Amino acid sequence: MQSRPSLELGQHQQLALTPQLQQAIRLLNCSSQELEQELAQALEDNPMLERVEAADEAAAQAEQLDRWWSQPASQSGSDDIPESGRGQNLEEFLLQQLHATRATARDRDLVFALIAALDRHGYLDGTLDELAGALPEEWAVDPDELATALRLLQSFDPPGVGARGLAECLALQIGRLADGAEDPAILACARRLTGHLDLLAAGKFSRLCDELACGREQLDRAHALILRLEPRPGRAWDAADIHYVVPDVLLHRVRGRWQASINPALAPRLRVNQTYVDCLAQAAEADALHEQVRQARTLIRSLGQRQQTILRVAQAIAERQHAFLEDGPRALRPLVLRDIAHELDLHESTISRATRQKYAQTPWGIYEMKRFFGTAVQTRDGADTSAMAVQDLIKDILADEPAGRPLSDSRIAELLAERGVPIARRTVAKYREAMGVPTAGLRKARAASL
Repeated sequence: MQSRPSLELGQHQQLALTPQLQQAIRLLNCSSQELEQELAQALEDNPMLERVEAADEAAAQAEQLDRWWSQPASQSGSDDIPESGRGQNLEEFLLQQLHATRATARDRDLVFALIAALDRHGYLDGTLDELAGALPEEWAVDPDELATALRLLQSFDPPGVGARGLAECLALQIGRLADGAEDPAILACARRLTGHLDLLAAGKFSRLCDELACGREQLDRAHALILRLEPRPGRAWDAADIHYVVPDVLLHRVRGRWQASINPALAPRLRVNQTYVDCLAQAAEADALHEQVRQARTLIRSLGQRQQTILRVAQAIAERQHAFLEDGPRALRPLVLRDIAHELDLHESTISRATRQKYAQTPWGIYEMKRFFGTAVQTRDGADTSAMAVQDLIKDILADEPAGRPLSDSRIAELLAERGVPIARRTVAKYREAMGVPTAGLRKARAASL
């Protein structure tokens, strides 16, 4: 059969996203920090765009609101940083100690290379052989020479820095306690215990007593000593461990009704530079600059659409979750993206982007807006409750459990059923893990070591 060329007419539909729509979608998906980076880059690239400077009084008010609404999302803070290390990062703190030693120039170069290989937790990133291979060939580094430099680094503060793993980190810190008031037998037991951290985490104390040839009392004291050590020596210098959450939306009651508003501290205000626009009107050829003006106006419109969408979604959530705003997390009702999307005549993906990494200030604290969504859990009386409300019940049950007799997942399921929320044991385990609560065995082991 011989093929012949032919012409055919056909119709098909295709959805094409314009650059303006792509920009609006990207901005809606941004968190407040990501949005600030986007705007900073836009202000740098486009001279036609400028930020509206607020009046001094308004700026002071926004700063005050920012301080009041800001909430740390981690318990670690700068108060743990040693006085000599304030204002420094970990590398600078270690280099300061290196310059105070009497090491030779070559040893200093090797220690400097090791410091550069530390991760943000203070651990050595890689083996000595890998580090030696990464150094210049003309250095002709001997493995024993690099090991000596590592021992010098590990003698610095904070204790445990330069370790190649958790076990070595804890052992280094225990070695610093040898000259203190600790019982030498307990120190020796704790040092051996660092080689069996897997058994310790599993709470297998009987097997540990056999492995270490020690009594239970001695093991418990060694365990308590390890719990006082710092598993991440660089924690105090790690700015990444400190997270501050500033709410994008404020939920407040107005005349008996809950209203949503955009946090003025996070509301970016941009405008087109009118001076440049006036100059363009007199210019004969300025196509490129006219394009930048158009881009600036498009960005300003996209920002307005972003705030309007977030505000509409937040208001709809406030109306659906007014019981939560009145009575707390236990009153949170089941809600899915489809409910809000149908109410606002938007796509579910738009609701997802509008709630991603967006936070709301409520009477019960700052919550990510996605937490207001959750599947339904049916109670015994036929009503629906949310997974977050069930987690709050589990939290109350665990708060009342005996210290030496932690409740199993099965027992927690029974207590929930008595409160009218019958769920399976595996569901309890899923919620417990989501809450960051260890198993009953580990909770019992921790209680026994205190």
